[in-house]
Amino acid sequence: MRGTVSRVYGGRHTMALLELDALPEDLEKYYDKDVDVEIKVHREGRSLNANAYFHVLISKIADERTKIGDACSKARAKNELICQYGQPEMINGEPMVYITKAPPEWMREQEYIHAAPIRFDGDLVHYRIYRGSHTYNTEEMSVLIDGTVAEARELGIETMTPDQLERMKAAWKEMR
Repeated sequence: MRGTVSRVYGGRHTMALLELDALPEDLEKYYDKDVDVEIKVHREGRSLNANAYFHVLISKIADERTKIGDACSKARAKNELICQYGQPEMINGEPMVYITKAPPEWMREQEYIHAAPIRFDGDLVHYRIYRGSHTYNTEEMSVLIDGTVAEARELGIETMTPDQLERMKAAWKEMR
């Protein structure tokens, strides 16, 4: 649910007045009760066009790397790009770390977990876990796209022109 916030001064406290786009159906159950409210700046989710473009570039990068002798699956390319340019999964304000015996070669090929090895401890590997791109807001997706475009260009892959990229980014900013 979204809304706007304004301040009302008076007494010893500042009151935040919320203007909501819609009311929850069960609002009455909260009347005259203490409630917890989280307020944060609203950000639109990433553009479906941005996510589609990211996946197109993943395919091209995996194909080009395979052509030049660095056999690379689409899952591996996606994992490497998300781990390099993406956002870590956070738990209580700290990056999530997953400890397993799974080797990095195997983890790079996984479709549903994005993990970068950060420490080796005997037969255990410590991985930093990254969020999937479907959870990114427009700003986070923009960083991921910029890094992915740079990687594609280094491999000689044709990408959108800088003007096209800037227009796409401007459209994302207008959505925010």
